[in-house]
Amino acid sequence: MASKSTLALIATGCATASASNAFVALPAQTSSAGQLRGLAAGSSSNHSTSSSSSPSSIATLGACVGVAAVGVAARRQRQEGNTKAATVVKAFENETGVQAPLGYWDPLGFSTDGDLETFRRRREVEIKNGRVAMFATIGYIVPEYYRLPGYLSPGQDITFESVPNGLKACAVCPAEGLFQWVAFCGFYEILINKPVDPADPGNYGKGRLGLGNAVLGPTGTGGIEDPEARKRGLNSELANGRLAMMAIIGMFFQDGLTGSAWGDWANYTDSPLRAFENELGVQAPAGFWDPAGFTKNGDADAFRRRRYIELKHGRVSMLACLGYITAYYYRFPGECSPSLGLKFEDVPNGLGAFSKVPLSGWAQMIFFAGTVELFQYVDDPKRAPGDFENAGFLGIPNGYLKISDPESKAKKLSAEIANGRLAMMAIIGMFFQDGLTGSAWGDWSNYTESPLR
Repeated sequence: MASKSTLALIATGCATASASNAFVALPAQTSSAGQLRGLAAGSSSNHSTSSSSSPSSIATLGACVGVAAVGVAARRQRQEGNTKAATVVKAFENETGVQAPLGYWDPLGFSTDGDLETFRRRREVEIKNGRVAMFATIGYIVPEYYRLPGYLSPGQDITFESVPNGLKACAVCPAEGLFQWVAFCGFYEILINKPVDPADPGNYGKGRLGLGNAVLGPTGTGGIEDPEARKRGLNSELANGRLAMMAIIGMFFQDGLTGSAWGDWANYTDSPLRAFENELGVQAPAGFWDPAGFTKNGDADAFRRRRYIELKHGRVSMLACLGYITAYYYRFPGECSPSLGLKFEDVPNGLGAFSKVPLSGWAQMIFFAGTVELFQYVDDPKRAPGDFENAGFLGIPNGYLKISDPESKAKKLSAEIANGRLAMMAIIGMFFQDGLTGSAWGDWSNYTESPLR
């Protein structure tokens, strides 16, 4: 059972992260929510809002402290558990398909029970679906450049040339043709593909590229003899099949919404995201990406508040990532706490610093972030979110270096949003990897208590 100190750290982390939510949202706007749809061109700049500074920098710091405290607790609990006898079960981490940088990736824990038969069944299903998806992806692409001559259905006077590509073909192809496909696939599945070895899922004895029956006869060999080359080929097949499964689903969606598997998203005129598609941060290839539909109501006030929060969290995360990296190469000389005799070089990097930095040091950091938030960088509703009048280039307080060129400014602001999004993902990844391996870029083999081993 976890010690009281471990439980206390976990409780502190959860409470800190939860309390920080109180500081994330801007104060309620006094004006009514504006709908961008239907507004006259250029009228959005006249939208009336009231403002107040939102201490989201404190919120971000609080959330980081919360996540970090939970990570420290996890490390402490693991260290306590290491004193007990433990058996590390390396179930599937050496199987085909385990590739860097993720290693054996099973975030939902399907294989934590170590059931070999279930693993092999899922692996065979994965391989089959991947192979079908690779054929389907190729089948989507080839008709754009080549069609078979002649008739698909002479009785209905349908030529191959007249069948549209993609999902629209389902409405043109006769029912007999669809039945033939299903019958062919069923015949191949039931009578042709016979497993060679239960311990080798997906191996049906058809040789390289599965062409044994078509090229080398019913008992054709032609497999890859070299074990290393075979392993590399099987790994490539799994990786390509996984990519193809994602690709074909993406083609289905894009085809259904735009009329083509690689159609222009501008053709999707019914998109609820059109209200903000010209805002900063809308970048290829995703465009305006809001899968959860937060902005589908076109509320300009809510969008501005979320953009304001996104920018601040991104800026804090970029600084946090730099702080994680810099300490590995440079430390300030002197003492962090003269009264405690604590030198900067004695403070460990990452989550380990939480147990070394004195409470007065944390109070100073929170106080500094609060003063910057409340008095230095104050939100002005007349300016763009995150654009503070007294902050110059790179956010230097009272900086006089400004970007005058509108094109250059828009490019740099878009880059800031993109880098901030990346940094938010990166710092959370650093927290987790640090908490589980002992370093922000530690070796995952040090995480000996992984349930995937």
